Amino acid sequence: MNSIVTRKERLIVVGNGMVGHHLVEQLLAAGALDHYEIHVFGEERQRAYDRVHLSEYFAGRDAESLAMSAADLYAVPGLVLHLGCAVTGIDREQREVLTPEGAFGYDRLVLATGSYPFVPPIEGAEGDSRLVYRTLDDLDTIRLAAAKARRGVVVGGGLLGLEAANALKSLGLEAHVVEFAPRLMPVQLDDLGGAALRQRIEDLGVGVHLSKATQNITAGSEYRYRMNFAGEDFLETDLILFSAGIRPQDALARSCGLELGARGGVAVDNGCLTSDPFIHAIGECAAWNGSVFGLVAPGYQMARLVSATLCHGQATPFTGADMSTKLKLLGVDVGSIGDAHGATPGARSYRYIDEASASYRRLVVSADGKHVLGAVLVGDNSYYDTLLQYAQNGIPLPQDPASLIMPVGEGAPTLGADALPATATLCSCHNVTKGAVCAAIDAGCTDLAGIKSCTKAATGCGGCAALVKQVFEHELIARGVEVDKSLCEHFAHTRQELYHLVRVEGIQSFDELLARHGRGHHGCDICKPAVANVLASCWNAPITDPHLVPLQDTNDTFMANMQKNGTYSVVPRIPGGEISPEGLIAIGQVAKKYDLYTKITGGQRIDLFGAQLHELPDIWGELIAAGFETGHAYGKSTRTVKSCVGSTWCRYGVQDSVKMALDIEHRYKGLRAPHKLKFAVSGCTRECAEAQSKDIGVIATENGWNLYVCGNGGMRPRHAELFATDLDDETLIRYIDRLLMFYIRTADRLQRTSVWRESLEGGLDYLKQVIIEDSLGLSAELEAQMQLVVDRYECEWANALNDPDKLKRFRTFVNQRGNDPDIHFVKERGQRRPARHHELQLIAVTEEA
Repeated sequence: MNSIVTRKERLIVVGNGMVGHHLVEQLLAAGALDHYEIHVFGEERQRAYDRVHLSEYFAGRDAESLAMSAADLYAVPGLVLHLGCAVTGIDREQREVLTPEGAFGYDRLVLATGSYPFVPPIEGAEGDSRLVYRTLDDLDTIRLAAAKARRGVVVGGGLLGLEAANALKSLGLEAHVVEFAPRLMPVQLDDLGGAALRQRIEDLGVGVHLSKATQNITAGSEYRYRMNFAGEDFLETDLILFSAGIRPQDALARSCGLELGARGGVAVDNGCLTSDPFIHAIGECAAWNGSVFGLVAPGYQMARLVSATLCHGQATPFTGADMSTKLKLLGVDVGSIGDAHGATPGARSYRYIDEASASYRRLVVSADGKHVLGAVLVGDNSYYDTLLQYAQNGIPLPQDPASLIMPVGEGAPTLGADALPATATLCSCHNVTKGAVCAAIDAGCTDLAGIKSCTKAATGCGGCAALVKQVFEHELIARGVEVDKSLCEHFAHTRQELYHLVRVEGIQSFDELLARHGRGHHGCDICKPAVANVLASCWNAPITDPHLVPLQDTNDTFMANMQKNGTYSVVPRIPGGEISPEGLIAIGQVAKKYDLYTKITGGQRIDLFGAQLHELPDIWGELIAAGFETGHAYGKSTRTVKSCVGSTWCRYGVQDSVKMALDIEHRYKGLRAPHKLKFAVSGCTRECAEAQSKDIGVIATENGWNLYVCGNGGMRPRHAELFATDLDDETLIRYIDRLLMFYIRTADRLQRTSVWRESLEGGLDYLKQVIIEDSLGLSAELEAQMQLVVDRYECEWANALNDPDKLKRFRTFVNQRGNDPDIHFVKERGQRRPARHHELQLIAVTEEA
């Protein structure tokens, strides 16, 4: 009997970027290799890598760690990856693609060629003055150019331009951004949002130059190049990086006669099919309805559609894409949702502006005031997920729409997981809906890792991780499944429960706690530091004691912050920011003797960088002799108490803020907590110490002190809330004692006071009842527990210096006290700093020579 062999069709994918790679993943998952022989052509030498996190390449990530998949993905039979092989032409009649490796016939062809950086036609923009920020090769070129530069300029103040500015800053350059438009990110932000972003970026030390059109580039006098703007204005720089937007990479389509969009790009229909019925186009090279989509999520959507079409699956037509974005640019949160500019007829806007912190939020609602149309966020993206769900799912607005953008704690409603419809998109990168998460749970997924693996949710940019976790846990509870909140595999308890067990049973060691309430013999990197923190919060024994040292992480083990080059920073405590001339001189002498980089911190202390491990005891010996103590900058503990000069010097001051800051810092300087603690005391309502952004903020009044609680800056800024007014000194300290110990007692592992406060059922009113009204009868107990911590305070470095056995840890090598030969330094701005990657290469070459 004769067998009939069916020839597989050949499918060619041109482009191995993020979208082209996603198409390959979708094809493999759909069983495409049963029907197709697949060839993928990539112009770059590296297989697909994560362009969203491209700037991390400068922070130490290599090409392999940025790769979108392991190499073996492309090693399966029937799938061939051609790297470093550009497709140079398409013969549509013969159905062939032309490459340096020869001609390859195709039955189906998918163009995923992406885009290229736009460089404006500026006279003098060529050679070294025409750098772009797009590929890993581009970044290598930028790194080499930066080695000989002091100042760098990015032309373009959009998303990519600000990412590029961050890259230049990470390379140690003085960074500037030049933008033609009158505001940064003109597509995503309105004028007020652009102004807030500008202030934040300038505060980070990046120069911003708006409404500047570069006429030509000539030789500079102080720097290598001079950028001449319209009029008399100019800016000199050593390096110019163009990031003025992208253009669809449609050269292949042009050369073979495919229909193009009005503004470029390969014209496609709702099925991502081009004017040739055998050719599809996806991603940034495709123009749907005249529009090109420059985000990865629409490209992924197109890839899923084409994969389903080619594999005869259920394909959802492409009818446009949501261009909402949530980003962190130079460490600044930026969000843009839907109709951010309020262009819809009749649209109305609510705005929240905080000029002090350069925070801005705009909510755009429909003419009837019932639905969210769009939003702009600068400075705090914690509102993004809620607003996006309101906009995408038509959820009716609350009675006061402005409450959606008001600071947390001022009546802002929360959108529970139960309010989201099954069609709500949780993960836009992989188009994962709430319904898909529910289906995965019903199919047997009972942990978050399983949900991510099954649905791909939160495995793209990661911005949806918190929302996915919220929905997942809510759905488990709704099904009667208990959510496992065990600390780790060794303890089936939460941090709060472990704290209670340690406190009630008087447990003094990890081994004792593990034997009584845990399982296993050794613990792990999760439970050891967590238990160490609990033990320190309860009993305040020196963390350098032999039975406690094995529990600490690196920073606590060596009582210093490890920096990225393996050296450590030294931060002596300067209570309240008050320091004597003799103290300043002593720190300066130490820094000069050990050649340390010095910097004033935001908490009014002096940070000394670049100390090697074996130098730490000597440095601290000299600092302690000069009257300093450890600043606990390495621990989850009290960091700083910032203060203004108060009534002692300031004509506006009404109380002695420095004295109060000193009293507070000396009282709580040994306190360990679930997360770091920052305090501030302002001498009047002008608020120069920024107390309302701290965990504990104190502001003077004519009658005493106002107490603010549970604020913080950082990744999720939150204003502190007014807790009590016109307090005398004694009452103020008593309330702080109670609140901090109640936080330590009930907070989760690594939970900031702001997040803890938001999780409290009953909110601020409940907290007032517990702390002020003593509703739980705990006040005396909390005060006594705090007093125990205060009474047992001992400078950890002074303790270590008096114990020869403890000092043995501070050796780079066991058998000698000497330098680490792998650590190199160079001079910058007159001070020592760690050598960067490209400088280490030069050092290695020099040493070899």
